[in-house]
Amino acid sequence: MPKLKVKTNRSAAKRFRVTASGKIKRASSGKSHSNEKKGRKRMRRLVSAKIEEGAVARRIRSYVPYK
Repeated sequence: MPKLKVKTNRSAAKRFRVTASGKIKRASSGKSHSNEKKGRKRMRRLVSAKIEEGAVARRIRSYVPYK
């Protein structure tokens, strides 16, 4: 009996990356519009990627099992 494969959630695969150490990396939200009212410091902070932790990371890992 062959082992069942799990389908990857394609929308999650486009939003998240797995680092070499196995952590889940994502981009920040809130950069697409109304940027003139956001300060330079805030916009600079939004550029960097974020690392997901805990239960959220476990859930995302189930969405992208082969990444």
